[in-house]
Amino acid sequence: MPLSFAHSLRRLDSWQQRAPVLGIPVAVIKKFLDDGADRLGVQIAYWGFFSVFALLLVFASILGFVFQSNPDLQRQLLDSTLERMPVIGPQIRGDIGTLTGSGAALAVGLVGALWTGLGVTLAIATALDRVWDVPQPKRAGFVSSRLRGLLVLVSVGAINVLATVAVGLATAGGVGTEVTRVLGLVASAVIDLVLFAASFRVLTAAHVTTRQVLPGALLAAGCWLGLQVLGGVLVTKVLAGSSQTYGGFAAVIGLLSWLLIASELILIAAELNVVLARRLWPRSLTGGLLEADKQALRASAHAAQLDPRQQITVTFGQRRDLLHRHEADDA
Repeated sequence: MPLSFAHSLRRLDSWQQRAPVLGIPVAVIKKFLDDGADRLGVQIAYWGFFSVFALLLVFASILGFVFQSNPDLQRQLLDSTLERMPVIGPQIRGDIGTLTGSGAALAVGLVGALWTGLGVTLAIATALDRVWDVPQPKRAGFVSSRLRGLLVLVSVGAINVLATVAVGLATAGGVGTEVTRVLGLVASAVIDLVLFAASFRVLTAAHVTTRQVLPGALLAAGCWLGLQVLGGVLVTKVLAGSSQTYGGFAAVIGLLSWLLIASELILIAAELNVVLARRLWPRSLTGGLLEADKQALRASAHAAQLDPRQQITVTFGQRRDLLHRHEADDA
């Protein structure tokens, strides 16, 4: 390692250790990489991709039953929902015909939504337990994990349906388009904040408080809202030139890309909760072991426990810093 680079790295490390505005993001990213959260985000995006279509089928079928006598309101509610769907929503808006409320479609949609939705919640729960370093024996069991996931799914569905109906009724009542958009944006932000805070607390087996998960929920809600407003547009523009080559498959790539970005950002928000709750900063950038590094390594080692009878002891030996050794060699 060149001496100039080593010197610059040490200066940067010293700077970020003294400044929480830099030290906290560095600690979050370092723990994100230590936990392998990027791979966990792929699992969430995978299940999220399949759940989008099942949930859309359920919602369309419910609208067909409830508002069968009011097709205009039915279409407004569906359009409002499709606007919130990333990438693929605007593209399939014209492909959905009149909603008639098919019982078979509703049954298939409910089964698919339950299966894929629980897949999403289980993937998130696994990721959150890894983020909070929960050992395997202390994680939720088969039944408990699915009951928690079902609770989150029902809450997400109910709140989103109520919010969509409220915005749709406001539009039907003659409220201006701009006012409706503002109301929809505010409602989305509040709903996202509540749902992220609840998910961060309910889906993990770690004993956490609402106050501990609130910073990450705020970050996740802000990122989610930003992705809804900007992410879909950016992904669509990037893939616009590919649509002629890949056809409808380009929309699939765009949706998967959007979901992967969203999943990674949500896990970064979850890592923020852990770093702040356990004060896991500053972390070293030069290979040294600060107290936060030791604490993070201890928790990660204890999380590898597979049996309640298993005992894990973590000790740290002394070693010479590589950067200092290079300096001595150069001297």
